[in-house]
Amino acid sequence: MMLEQTTGIADKPDLDEALKLARADIRDLQRTVTALRDALEAAHAEAQAGVARANAANAGEIVQLKATATALRDELEARRVERETAVQQAHAASAHDIAQLKATAAALRDELERSRIERETAVQAALIGSHNEIEQLRSTVAQVRDELEQATANTRVAVTHAQGASQSEISQLRYTVGGLRESLELAAVEREAAIQRAAREMSDENTQLRETVQALREQVDALKNIPASLDKSNKGGKSRKGGGNPA
Repeated sequence: MMLEQTTGIADKPDLDEALKLARADIRDLQRTVTALRDALEAAHAEAQAGVARANAANAGEIVQLKATATALRDELEARRVERETAVQQAHAASAHDIAQLKATAAALRDELERSRIERETAVQAALIGSHNEIEQLRSTVAQVRDELEQATANTRVAVTHAQGASQSEISQLRYTVGGLRESLELAAVEREAAIQRAAREMSDENTQLRETVQALREQVDALKNIPASLDKSNKGGKSRKGGGNPA
């Protein structure tokens, strides 16, 4: 009984020392837990700040892309208006040329009609003069038969020359009208070819613009995926930090 009391008294200082060491370990562990919690909160705040910065940068780039798309759309509209204006001007120029050609043809027709009237007037005047002269010559057939025959021959020659000159002028006018008609047809063909070229160029330009807009849309979609990648990378960083702190 005495031995047991002595042994209990001897073990009591060891228990106190062990209790002090355990309390010291607990305090160390509490400080470690507090430090780890602070480090985790700081890492979380830094990750949120990085995501916010990335979102702000992406938002600015998206705004720029939208502005670029708007500028491209405005430029496309301006070019469309320019093409329509050019086509309208071409139509107006063609209409003006056609009006000039019609006016020229009308002037030539009027000139031909005046020439015909002048020729008929001259022939009628010649016939009237010849008739009067014949009437006068009938009273003096015997004296001036030779002169009458000569006058008749001269009249026939004059009429023949007049008819020949009229036929030549008519041929020239027909040739001129044919040339004008060919020029008009050639101008119509060239105008149609110009319109077709303008239509092809407009189609090619529209195709290029569609491809550009598609490329910009793909770039925007790629930029939209950047925040998801940042979130994944931030989550991976948190996992690595969480796994390394207990060690």
